[in-house]
Amino acid sequence: MEPMEIDPEKALQRKQATYSSLDDNFEIQKETYRGQQYSQIYFARLHLMRTLLYSLVPNRKPHLPVCTILQLEEGKECIIVGTLFKHMKLKPCVLDEYSKERSATPLVRPHNFMHTDDNLVLEDDSGRVKLAGSVLLPSAYVTGIVVALHGKETDAGDFLVQDVLEAGLPPQIELPLKSSEDKYVVFVSGLSVGSSTSNPLHFQLLVDHITGHLGDEKEQGIAAKIVHFVVAGDSIEIPRGLLNGQNLASKDQSRLSEPIKELDILLTQIAASLPLDIMPGPNDPANFSLPQQPLHRCLFPGSSAYNTFRSCTNPHCFELDNIRFLGTSGQNVNDLEKYSEAKDKIEFMERTLRWRHLAPTAPNTLGCYPFTDRDPFFIESCPHVYFVGNQNEYKTDLIKGSEGQFVRLICIPQFCTTGIAVVLNLRNLECHTLSFGTEFISS
Repeated sequence: MEPMEIDPEKALQRKQATYSSLDDNFEIQKETYRGQQYSQIYFARLHLMRTLLYSLVPNRKPHLPVCTILQLEEGKECIIVGTLFKHMKLKPCVLDEYSKERSATPLVRPHNFMHTDDNLVLEDDSGRVKLAGSVLLPSAYVTGIVVALHGKETDAGDFLVQDVLEAGLPPQIELPLKSSEDKYVVFVSGLSVGSSTSNPLHFQLLVDHITGHLGDEKEQGIAAKIVHFVVAGDSIEIPRGLLNGQNLASKDQSRLSEPIKELDILLTQIAASLPLDIMPGPNDPANFSLPQQPLHRCLFPGSSAYNTFRSCTNPHCFELDNIRFLGTSGQNVNDLEKYSEAKDKIEFMERTLRWRHLAPTAPNTLGCYPFTDRDPFFIESCPHVYFVGNQNEYKTDLIKGSEGQFVRLICIPQFCTTGIAVVLNLRNLECHTLSFGTEFISS
């Protein structure tokens, strides 16, 4: 039997994109934990944002003086800048577990802790003041946001808010000139390899599609234009029942490593074909607190052998052909949903950009490392693409800033339950989905 000849003129060449990682800000390297408290990250955040908001006041409210909370005078209109603190009646408290009266505490919905009696307080270096008025709705804000407020002190000692000055979208590097050729980035999240809801065939179909092993010549031609693959957290699900603090039998040890081995086999097929970024998520074998550090390369002996494989932080920031991407595995948006309200997850994402903070609820209700001299979640430069993983459904929107910024927002659904991956075209930042399903018909 003669070997099959391949026509070099018909062979498809995968397109390439220039990649640069911008994860340095999220990497914990020289920091050491010496028992420091979380107040220091709040001070760093207030200093960064206050400097920024002070620079915006002359353009927006030039006729008003800027005061500290201690300098407030009754009836005098001014601008104050500080960190919001939200008093929440239903917010869980660890001390309630030890309270004798905990049985009298009303049961709350686990997915949201909002109450009509919630109220906001503003804090700065000099003091704190309770906020009044209908302009600043507690349902739309959370603890940890730094804002500038226009208003006046009332005779009751509250600050009556008349206007809110938010930072708005950060400055954005200029979007490259539109290319004439299509290049695609594929996002997937919530693979949950090893879980009862995960169907290995769905992910194998996705792998075969993007590596060009499925479809006709037209489909393979489109697959050849995929230049990058991003896994946005929750790639595996380890049987939690085995992690009970006891020594594991050899049989249980193999059960524990099976999902990781299965994931590595699938990722190796991708890494052999195109560049791949994998981010840790809340259920992955990584540190719990944000920013999550890269999954160790020893977990992926097959795929890490390729230089196309990159284990990244969560949050993750990178550039492809000078288009900036910023994304998380979903913890920041999911936590906002517990302590505030919005019409959908896209609105939560837009708020984090306008507040210029990726995770405003950290460290109050979202675990994070106790940084002492910086806040890595401060958004200095506006991304062109902002994505969030592990969501219930796919959503996308394109928002515009006051200075001409354009940002593509993407909610990436959990692949294990939806079978959906998201595809972004670098040429015009348009999105569409790839949906995979299997149906067995019994005769």
